[in-house]
Amino acid sequence: MIGRREFITLLGGAAAAWPLAARAQRSPMPVIGLLMTGTAAGTPAHLLLGFHRGLKDSGYVEGENVAVMFRFAENQSERLPELAAELAHRQVAVIVVPGGTVPTLMAKAATATIPIVFLVGDDPVKLGLVASLNRPAGNVTGINFLSTELTAKRLALLRELVPAAVRVAVLVNPANPANTETSVRDAEATARAIGLQIEPVNASTSREIDAAFATLLRNRPDALVVGSDPFLVTRRQQLAHLAIRHALPATFPLREYAEAGGLMSYGSNITEAFRQVGVYAGRILKGAKPEELPVVQASKLELVINAQTARMFGLTAPPSLLAIADEVIE
Repeated sequence: MIGRREFITLLGGAAAAWPLAARAQRSPMPVIGLLMTGTAAGTPAHLLLGFHRGLKDSGYVEGENVAVMFRFAENQSERLPELAAELAHRQVAVIVVPGGTVPTLMAKAATATIPIVFLVGDDPVKLGLVASLNRPAGNVTGINFLSTELTAKRLALLRELVPAAVRVAVLVNPANPANTETSVRDAEATARAIGLQIEPVNASTSREIDAAFATLLRNRPDALVVGSDPFLVTRRQQLAHLAIRHALPATFPLREYAEAGGLMSYGSNITEAFRQVGVYAGRILKGAKPEELPVVQASKLELVINAQTARMFGLTAPPSLLAIADEVIE
């Protein structure tokens, strides 16, 4: 069951109704430890459903032949080492980390033997998570949904929708330094090429997001790029609504932002990425080793435009943009 409950079901060796000499102990149900930076309430239900679909595709159903132990850091990254160590101490069969770079590094630091399946938005080789994409080595493998690496493309698409933009703010989470560095660097490189000015803005908490928008209101940039970050995803409604309230055209890394009212998004389908994480967890439960499972890179990218929000901003999407949009929300 998906929700706030954290549970673990271990089936012990119940004696069968056979003669004593023939009795055998039943194998315990394997346990998946799921480590996330955010909160249970802030995690979109369809993402966890995607994870469970992936498990089912591999032959596992929670509560029937596998248990899932959820650990949420409640957006307090300092709790991640403790939670990762707890999962390692409990000797779960596999640790799943669908929440980005920082929790994956914490899980990797906690164990060198328990298999780890990650979901990150940046190059896992550059991050030091795996030796190579095809041969991960060690006990770590997973999915790269390319979110952080698409910052430059999002900026270029935003320029198409808001051609008059000159000054563009980039909102990042400094508690996630790897993503922050990549997002700002790529945005600045693209900005120089197309004649834009970039202004980084930081936020690591809900209050800091409010403060960041107060700063944006004073500085009045022409548009906003929201960086790829698990915490920011949990605040997608706050971010989308603040951008609308302050009449600030913004682009986001996931369709979930556009569905919450954000102007536009460009990135991988994260629900499918969660499904792939579930598939890999299931394959490991069946005996596959992480070093035998190449890192999967997202192949399907989608552009979503919220036409209702665009009209509120007085913007009209050009035909060239509409032609490549995967979905236009009316």
